[in-house]
Amino acid sequence: MNFVKDILVFKPDMPKRTNPTLAPQQARSRESLKRLLQAAAAVLEEKGLEGATIPQIAARAGLSPGAVYRRFRDKDALLRTLLLETLRGTDQRTAELLTPELARKYSLPEFARRVVTTTLQGYRKHAGLLRALTQFTRSHPSAALRKQADEIEVRNFRRVVDFLLAKRAEIKHPDPDRAVPFALMLVALALREMVILDVLSHSWTPLMPKDDAQLVEELTRALLSYLGCETEGRPHRRVRP
Repeated sequence: MNFVKDILVFKPDMPKRTNPTLAPQQARSRESLKRLLQAAAAVLEEKGLEGATIPQIAARAGLSPGAVYRRFRDKDALLRTLLLETLRGTDQRTAELLTPELARKYSLPEFARRVVTTTLQGYRKHAGLLRALTQFTRSHPSAALRKQADEIEVRNFRRVVDFLLAKRAEIKHPDPDRAVPFALMLVALALREMVILDVLSHSWTPLMPKDDAQLVEELTRALLSYLGCETEGRPHRRVRP
């Protein structure tokens, strides 16, 4: 799973819809499923993929392990549902957020800063869960599951790309259709490596932004500069060869 495509703020809240093959008919059963998925997300956040067990998840949800196994045959089935529902929920929220009204409200520089800020905040808040779900998907033997997850993520990513392209008049790059997705991917890759995967050792600290405020500033500047856009009122200066 490649969470770099999830460029908007990540929230692991369960969406209203559930997998129709698993969706309970009674309100009490639906509520227990919601609690179970939220508990699974919380345990993954704290314990990681290997440390999360069915008994721990059941206890967090206020259910017995037997109740979990009556709904899901094993931990893999539970995590598959959590993964897909999380991705669908994120995509649903992106669609609800990126409205024509929002496009009229913000300039491209303002929206670029919001994208970077909310993505960083979401990654910081849910780094453990995102790390666990990324590991789960990448190591999963089912090509069909990986393909399904990728399709949802790409759809979500395209929503953000299309929203930024609505500000085409503010983009000075000669090929906005190519530049916008590439620029967003660069920002997301940087955040994934630094926050979710946490791959940089302490030796890199002196070379990196000193705090999140500075990180947002530099990534926003990089995004807008690549697009050839004015940086919040300051004209972009083209570098001549």
